[in-house]
Amino acid sequence: MSPVLAGVLQLLALVVALGLSYRPLGDHMAKVYSSERHYRPERWIYRAIGANPSAEMRWPAYLRGVLAFSAVSVLFLYLLQRVQGSLPGSLGFVSIDPDQAFNTAASFVANTNWQSYYGEQAMGHVVQTGGLAVQNFVSAAVGMAVAVALVRGFARSRTGELGNFWADLVRGTVRILLPISVVGALVLVACGAIQNFSGIHEVGQFTGGTQQWNGGAVASQEVIKELGTNGGGYFNANSAHPFENPNGLSNLFEIYLILVIPFALTRTFGRMVGSLKQGYAILGTMAAIWLGFTALMMWTEFAHHGPAFDLAGGAMEGKETRFGIGGSSLFAVATTLTSTGAVNSFHSSYTGFGGGITMLGMQLGEIAPGGVGSGLYGMLIMAIIAVFLAGLMVGRTPEYLGKKIGTREIKFAACYILITPALVLCFTAASFVLDTPAHSMTNSGAHGFSEILYAYTSGANNNGSAFAGLNADTQWFNTTLGIAMLLGRFLPMVFVLALAGSLAEQKPVPETAGTLRTEKPLFTGLLIGTIMIVAGLTYFPALALGPLAEGLAA
Repeated sequence: MSPVLAGVLQLLALVVALGLSYRPLGDHMAKVYSSERHYRPERWIYRAIGANPSAEMRWPAYLRGVLAFSAVSVLFLYLLQRVQGSLPGSLGFVSIDPDQAFNTAASFVANTNWQSYYGEQAMGHVVQTGGLAVQNFVSAAVGMAVAVALVRGFARSRTGELGNFWADLVRGTVRILLPISVVGALVLVACGAIQNFSGIHEVGQFTGGTQQWNGGAVASQEVIKELGTNGGGYFNANSAHPFENPNGLSNLFEIYLILVIPFALTRTFGRMVGSLKQGYAILGTMAAIWLGFTALMMWTEFAHHGPAFDLAGGAMEGKETRFGIGGSSLFAVATTLTSTGAVNSFHSSYTGFGGGITMLGMQLGEIAPGGVGSGLYGMLIMAIIAVFLAGLMVGRTPEYLGKKIGTREIKFAACYILITPALVLCFTAASFVLDTPAHSMTNSGAHGFSEILYAYTSGANNNGSAFAGLNADTQWFNTTLGIAMLLGRFLPMVFVLALAGSLAEQKPVPETAGTLRTEKPLFTGLLIGTIMIVAGLTYFPALALGPLAEGLAA
């Protein structure tokens, strides 16, 4: 079987699996977030934290819940790393330095999972399972809760109430993420991923010496890092490591885990607003962009440029032979079009255009299908921008899902789409103006520029993947990337929840002959065009200095 055909068949199998999961999972999540029943374990949690799950919250209270929980999580994870050397199960590893502990705490709480350390050489079992793995669950549940709050803003009228953050957080974790993760971990163990609490072992003979490996609860952390679109690996090689991702089957399953909740949330959205067609329109937009990026990535990586490429079947540098071009390309697009950040190959070793595709996927806002929760609310923000542009073209007040999009709503949406590019471009520029940050680049020229641009694009967009040539374990990058991750995660949530509150206070607007039909393919095309134009106008000059310049010079 040719490598190209193998890649296409993997893509088809993935589409079928996602299609079979779409309806049951989407309907289940809609029921979870619409239910008034509280299970006994959930009531125990509410009593422990002193929360009343039945109390409705307006958007400022909902936001305070998000920020307070996240702030406590950052502090807890920071302190856990700082005292690691005194904890049992630390495998003899010392406590983490302050700047790196801050970076890691900010990273995992922000659902970014940027790692400036070697996991198998720095983090013991307690930090990995009691700190990092826990944040993989709850940071994903926070994103889903904010998305559901925005959906309620569209679905409700004449009230500013958006639900209860604590109930949404607990339900998302207990009823959605945990059950799927248990089954998924068993699948990964069956595929060959490890799951234990063993210590450090010396294995094999390598050039006359031995190599040390430590075990860990890898399968359980691997499944939630993909399912929750987190991305932090137990080992430095991340999902390229055979302990995390043993073979082609586990690779395809992990890609499925990355995509299944973000795509299924569009059906949840359709259920909760009372129009499945609206959910299908958002799904069509996400799917079209994802398939387009996947096809383009496979084409750039399979393209032959001389005898070495012919013999390898494509651009195999930095890729695992057990995955090949197809499995690596699928994984790279899935992880950068969501906020996952896991990698099964080194994006820095991709062709110039291939690396640019991974970067552009993040710069779209990671909305196709995006992270769990963040992809849906990011796409809905872009839908608001699209109906606003359509209203300008026909001279009509824009409406979306029966709600008028006025000055207030557009200001919130505009602030949302401006925050992340400002963080990316300003921090990238500062890194080149100052002397010290530039010394961290392994490469010079266009590729060196891409290393730093990719790092801040990944951090501010809550992705977490890296271009694998940048020494980011410095005070400058640990601190500034930590700031970019926190601001890039929580500032947009402020405007999302403010927008949700504004929409929930409105009364529904009846449809008329002039109402834009947002469930039609025409609107899907308009939405795709809006997304590409906004990203292009924002990032094209920076991309022209990095991956485009490198690709054209190849």
